Amino acid sequence: MRVDYYNRARPMHEPDSLHLIFWGRESCAPKHFFGPGMRQFYKVHFVHSGQGIVQTEGRTFEVYPGQGFLSYPDTMFYYEADAGNPWTYSWIAFQGKQAEEILSRTALNKEQPVFPMDVMLMPKLYDTLVQLQQQSSSGDLRTQMALLDFLSTLIEIFPAFPAERVQPRTQTDYIQRSLEFLHAHYNEQISIEQLASMLGLDRKYVSALFKKELGLPPRQYLLQYRMNRACEMLREGRYTVGEVAHSVGYQDIPLFSKMFKKTMGISPKSYKENVYRRNSKKPDSV
Repeated sequence: MRVDYYNRARPMHEPDSLHLIFWGRESCAPKHFFGPGMRQFYKVHFVHSGQGIVQTEGRTFEVYPGQGFLSYPDTMFYYEADAGNPWTYSWIAFQGKQAEEILSRTALNKEQPVFPMDVMLMPKLYDTLVQLQQQSSSGDLRTQMALLDFLSTLIEIFPAFPAERVQPRTQTDYIQRSLEFLHAHYNEQISIEQLASMLGLDRKYVSALFKKELGLPPRQYLLQYRMNRACEMLREGRYTVGEVAHSVGYQDIPLFSKMFKKTMGISPKSYKENVYRRNSKKPDSV
């Protein structure tokens, strides 16, 4: 039996935006086949049971439960259920120029269309999409999220390069990633242990690397970055000291004031007042 569902939502930015077109499920009859033929969209099949073959680009693949296969737009494709143990599979179809860029981050290509199926997400994707479609007020957004979730999982389980090849290989790479992390999370309760864990490095090594490359340890760098951001906010004159403290990662306002004075040589209140006095001075009349 075959069941199809079509996405009622239209693409947000036709035709370039990533868009889920339809999804479905079928328990195939023996020797049931498609093709050889081509489509104008991407289609992914998830094999739940049984087996079959896939042919594309002059190659033949045997596909079993726990695997999926992807057909590309404008590419000749053929697949057939096994005669003695025909497959049951579900599928999703999608389109959009963004799909090509996203899929380039996986090891999939027209010559290698078969991939291992993630056991947490993909076998349930058909049922998930059916349920989301029924949420009339937000179903369009949630089905789009489900498609993105699938694609991100595909990148993780079948990446274009082994994990070790995408890790930083120089000290400069590690420092750049460290700064990106600190700049993104400076207003949170982060620790150097979290930074080291993100990098996959020992905490002591990270500290030594910071001292070598930047001339100060990571804690000191983070403190200086927070205080520089605090100065920017105080110069605007629109925020209280408490608001500034919370915005740069301090829930304890007295502690923030203490660290600000220690770093900048003046209390945040006095800093703000000095900026106000300078800005309110009128130029001498000509």
